[in-house]
Amino acid sequence: MSTPPEVPTGLPAAPEFTEPLSEWHRLHVRMLVVRPLNEGIAMLVPILVLLFTGNGEKWRLFASGVTVAVILAFSYFIWRTTKYRITDDQVELHTGLLTRKQLAVPRDRIRTVDLTSKPGHRVFGLSAVRIGTGQQDAPGADGLTLDAVTQEEAERLRVLLLQKAVAPKTASSDEPQADVAVPEPEVISKLDLKWLKFAPLSLSGLVAIGAVFGVLSNYADDLGLHPVQDLWEWLFEHPSFTLLGAFVVALVVVGLVLSVPLYILQFWNYRLTREPDGTLRVQRGLLTTRSVSVEEQRLRGVDIQEPLLVRAGRGAKAVAVTTGLGSKGESNLLLPPAPLSVAHQVSRDVLRVEDDPTTRKLRRHPFAALRRSLVRHVVPWAVIAIGLAIWAPSWAWPIPVAIIPFAALVGWDNYRSLGNALDDRYLVTRNNSLVRSTVALQRTGIIGWRIRRSFFQRRSGLMTIGATTAAGAGVYHVTDVGESDGLALADEAVPDLLRPFLISDSTVEGQAVRNV
Repeated sequence: MSTPPEVPTGLPAAPEFTEPLSEWHRLHVRMLVVRPLNEGIAMLVPILVLLFTGNGEKWRLFASGVTVAVILAFSYFIWRTTKYRITDDQVELHTGLLTRKQLAVPRDRIRTVDLTSKPGHRVFGLSAVRIGTGQQDAPGADGLTLDAVTQEEAERLRVLLLQKAVAPKTASSDEPQADVAVPEPEVISKLDLKWLKFAPLSLSGLVAIGAVFGVLSNYADDLGLHPVQDLWEWLFEHPSFTLLGAFVVALVVVGLVLSVPLYILQFWNYRLTREPDGTLRVQRGLLTTRSVSVEEQRLRGVDIQEPLLVRAGRGAKAVAVTTGLGSKGESNLLLPPAPLSVAHQVSRDVLRVEDDPTTRKLRRHPFAALRRSLVRHVVPWAVIAIGLAIWAPSWAWPIPVAIIPFAALVGWDNYRSLGNALDDRYLVTRNNSLVRSTVALQRTGIIGWRIRRSFFQRRSGLMTIGATTAAGAGVYHVTDVGESDGLALADEAVPDLLRPFLISDSTVEGQAVRNV
């Protein structure tokens, strides 16, 4: 009798084929505690307002108790009325008490699996599993969420939902089966603490301050207080450039200080790996952990994004252009703010190419695009200055006037950022200045063209061509390109798609292409 071959050292045994959950299952019972905990954090401020404002009225204590009771009851009914199962063909979820919802997602339409564990989930060892299909035409059509299951079950579901629908191999009873070794996940990139220097340049601290200020202002308005309006009126009555400057400096300092811990909260334990099952997996987060898995065959390109200050520090972040993940949020993030060289390295490894297509030399756009860019950035501030000079106090109009030179620089930089290129596999386009975006989009992923020519573009001989795709933002623009060059680019990128709507002008040297 032959002995089974030994498993090579250093490699784990291959996991058994993951069977579908053909029977109905409930979410984990610990969600009865986790959901009130997560909801209670959001309701903490209004509950405290009810308890500690006023003169000790009993109705406030009663209202606070009722609020907590409603949250607990709602959590119980959600758990009691929710069940799910996974068959060979689809994922089914039934939920709802008064309004019953029955959701079903075909397994062959699953594009992404997102595992998210908020602090309440992590305390009790749970995770939320969001199944994405890339269909975002109608509310609820882009997948479903199982909130919550154990972390072990969440990992099992991730493997199950992304594995190919093939039956497990059966072995004859007289032939012993040996475990087959599988490779470890390939680590493409992981967090380097040196990247923390890009945290202040991302302005995330200022964004957080604005979000907190907005929430507090809403609660203040509910209590009859109007701090924003009162502050605005006081500044008009007592204008002080010194006070305004000190406020701006203090705001910037606080934003810079907060940006580092926010970067750590978002991207701690960041790892980008290529899994043995053919998926790209991004894991990150300190308090709220997140793991997003995307089928590699759904990847349609990479977007290298360079916010203005991050770009000044020679940094960038990388975003996936893939079906199943839109442009909203950060679920499509491949690399947090990091050195530009690292972003290009990640792009090369993810796309499996020797040279990152986003580094190709781009064709410049016509000089008329510079004029349009300057007009769009400078004229609005000039109009605001004129309006303030007519209707506002005398100290107001110099502010937009002082901004005009900076707006002109942004307009000039926006023109410098414009460009496009084409190679055997990718269409490359670059736009914008404040957040410069260089997108490498697979030519095979382009399903159509969107051509726009405004009144002023027609007078300047320019147009904006958008490459439509089923991935990412849905459309990626080549902005303010010459009419003939733009149409020729589109025709060359996807031959025969636009050609029936074009005519060639043989009178122009090089045979320029025009729209019919």
